[in-house]
Amino acid sequence: MEAYDIERWGTPLRYAVELIGTVAFALSGILAGMRKRMDVFGISVLGFLAAFGGGTLRDILLDRRPFFWVAEVSLLWLVLGLCAASLVLLRGERRRVSDKAIQVADALGLGLFVATGVQYALVAQMPLLVAVLMGVVTGVFGGVMRDIACNEMPTAFSDHRPYAVCAFFGGWAYVAGVALDWPGWMGLTISASLTTGLRLLAVRLDWRLPGWRG
Repeated sequence: MEAYDIERWGTPLRYAVELIGTVAFALSGILAGMRKRMDVFGISVLGFLAAFGGGTLRDILLDRRPFFWVAEVSLLWLVLGLCAASLVLLRGERRRVSDKAIQVADALGLGLFVATGVQYALVAQMPLLVAVLMGVVTGVFGGVMRDIACNEMPTAFSDHRPYAVCAFFGGWAYVAGVALDWPGWMGLTISASLTTGLRLLAVRLDWRLPGWRG
């Protein structure tokens, strides 16, 4: 379906989105590792899981080869460089890593990766609901893997403040942009801004979903 072609974003925009989203998620993993007082190997594992986990699962489900980080090896080098830089920080003054820093980086990566996941699913001619859910998978599961590696209940499952729900709404915003034939950059901007903005507002205003009370 030509209207869904990933190239409607343009190569520079597509690469910039993957670059910024990867950096944001990698930083969330690196900061989480530093907060847990891990060594540089543990921090690197968290950085790679957060940056590439969701996109890899998306590519597996969509049967896309090569994986996005294999096709863009520069992303691997970038995350590796960020992890190496963490070693310098570990040698310097130890400062407390706040939850806020991790949440901001995570929310930015969430917004960008949701839009990317929806777009790739539409390129594969998936039904609209499947495409939106694929965006949720892309945005959420890197953080899930990061939290599991930290021996924590994943934020997406335990934080009653909306997380995956924000991704779900952002995914539908992108689908609406495609249906209305918006330029690729506009649909991307609106979708990513909605997802990221909703998540940050949920954290700041302490919006909460109902939880099980037994």
